Amino acid sequence: MSERAFPSRKPRFQRPHGKPGRRDPKAWRPNFEIDTTILYGWHPVFEALRNGKRTIRRLLATENSARRLSEELGMPLPVEPEIVRPDEINRLLEPDAVHQGLYAEADPLPSPSVDTLSGKRVVLALDQITDPHNVGAILRTAAAFDVEAIITTARHSPAATGVLAKSASGGLEHVPFMIVRNLSDTLIALGERGYQRIGLDSSGEASLDEIDIRLPVVLVLGSEGKGLRQRTRECCDVIGRLDMPGAIKSLNVSNAAAISLFTVVKAAFRNVKI
Repeated sequence: MSERAFPSRKPRFQRPHGKPGRRDPKAWRPNFEIDTTILYGWHPVFEALRNGKRTIRRLLATENSARRLSEELGMPLPVEPEIVRPDEINRLLEPDAVHQGLYAEADPLPSPSVDTLSGKRVVLALDQITDPHNVGAILRTAAAFDVEAIITTARHSPAATGVLAKSASGGLEHVPFMIVRNLSDTLIALGERGYQRIGLDSSGEASLDEIDIRLPVVLVLGSEGKGLRQRTRECCDVIGRLDMPGAIKSLNVSNAAAISLFTVVKAAFRNVKI
């Protein structure tokens, strides 16, 4: 399955009472028809334009942003931008969205599968993390640590578009989403292929930096409130924890992802035999 996104081709705006009509400043939610990834803001759009695997269908830009794109991209734009005023982009987005004069509609990126993962880089799995800001921040960190893919479920997870893409600050173009129906079944399948499955939880039996970590490995993070589900825990080989010396013993899931990825990536590649 490919990265999920807003279904769209071209937005048709609705009047406040639901009747089709001309653009209404209050009617910021477009009515989409087929799958489309919505990108806005400098880094998400800029990285998408640089990504040869990303097909851009539509690009809206203010005059200044279009000029900056041409100057910094270093190659012809893959699609001719529609020059618009900032308020025209505002109407396409949620209130207070920071678009920096750029908005794009694109095809979803291709997605890996259990069989196509190389096993040579760390894989990250998210167990029903629902906040798109958190997932976006995790995605940005995953891109920094060269994570091969992020596994997430078709339900109880945000779509790879809009707010998530903005929060990822371009990371969406570098770490593909692998969307599965059942996370436990996927973890079992990875285990059968030799993956070490490490769950992260504050009640873990071992400190993460004490675990003998090796490739191939998948790091599993739980939801913001409930943590790892019981079935997910049962499908992990070991549950690790982050030991905190201070008074507060827990972290936001995106912060925990950054620390744990640093630990796992460092340990996994230290144990690689050249």
